Amino acid sequence: MMKVKVKLWTIWRKKADVVVRSQGGNNAGHTVVVNDQSFALRLLPSGILFSHKTCIIGSGVVVNPKVLLEEIASMTSRGVKISTLEISTRAHVILPYHIRIDEEDEKLKGDNKIGTTKNGIGPCYADKVNRVGIRIGDLMDETVFRKKLKQNMELKNRLFKTYYGCEGFSYDKVLQEYLGYAEQIRPYVKDTDYSVNHYIGQGKKVLFEGAQATMLDLDHGTYPFVTGSNPTSGGACVGSGVGPGKMENIVGVVKAYTTRVGAGPFPAEQVNEAGEYLRQTGHEFGTVTGRPRRCGWLDTAVVGYAAMLNSLDYLAITRLDILDGLQTIKICTGYRYKGKLLKEYPASLEVLEHVEPVYEEMPGWRTPISACRQYEDLPAAARAYVERISALVGVPLGIVSVGPNREQTIILQDIF
Repeated sequence: MMKVKVKLWTIWRKKADVVVRSQGGNNAGHTVVVNDQSFALRLLPSGILFSHKTCIIGSGVVVNPKVLLEEIASMTSRGVKISTLEISTRAHVILPYHIRIDEEDEKLKGDNKIGTTKNGIGPCYADKVNRVGIRIGDLMDETVFRKKLKQNMELKNRLFKTYYGCEGFSYDKVLQEYLGYAEQIRPYVKDTDYSVNHYIGQGKKVLFEGAQATMLDLDHGTYPFVTGSNPTSGGACVGSGVGPGKMENIVGVVKAYTTRVGAGPFPAEQVNEAGEYLRQTGHEFGTVTGRPRRCGWLDTAVVGYAAMLNSLDYLAITRLDILDGLQTIKICTGYRYKGKLLKEYPASLEVLEHVEPVYEEMPGWRTPISACRQYEDLPAAARAYVERISALVGVPLGIVSVGPNREQTIILQDIF
């Protein structure tokens, strides 16, 4: 799935008072490096690494309480405090039958499988849309939870038996397991639609943190090779309960090259020495699944489309140091289809599968840049590369990152 990471970024988590996760589930993965320590986050907002920040799992997130509690235990064992966590009463709960459906659906699709993480994300969102989902607020009320779980499990177990031909689940076992989870997460649960707007009203700095990337957006991405939610700036509004008029400084995080996990069209993919260099040098393997990512040159046709969808104010170009060893670097500037240059990013996957990428070639800098701390310290070729990206996309540079640590982030604009 496309990993041109155009999303609301987490680099300002140190300056933010509140960090809000607004969509996705434990299918997403962020690896955050703080003080040379690496933390793999799946559900917790990255602000959790700072004890004084309020961290919100918003209404648009789907929550597997087992995974969440495991993540909390992992964080606390490393000295991270979780007391400022808030979990929305309106967030939907992932149950064991969602994961089983995810697994069985992928089996049935065979060669046409989507390549999901099999964490039950899509089936949970499907239940949400079908209005049979169970929310965190339901889990907090034992009477309501018992009733809804029984209704759902009768239907799901019938589905497993008659359609998938596999074993179902024990109602009593799932009930007791999840009632146990309910008591453990209860201290964190509240109506975050109100709390996040209250924090904004107090003048606090609130950071909306995306999970996954624009091209995984259910409506605007490379459908059907997408996720079950909207990882765009508009999705941040919906998944947090904050109106669009309160949003400002939307930053698109863009790797200095393109990656994708799983099936689907990838015009700029490099199935060659250059692609393998990017994969190995960038350690491009999924945080959640460990799957090797497909790698290719930066695709500004994709980034430009994402910039339009998200109303980007600035670009944050990351992992520029991964390109240090390349003699020449290419940028995909657009596509030709049947000999004609396309003016728009195509919605049709059939078209995307057959486009011819158009490239510009630029000289590499062939020198390590990870020690650079000012923009002027970067080699001229590196500056020319990121400035060309900005020009092609039509969005000004806000940040250039030359490594995973905070001090390796070069701030060009005082965004937050």
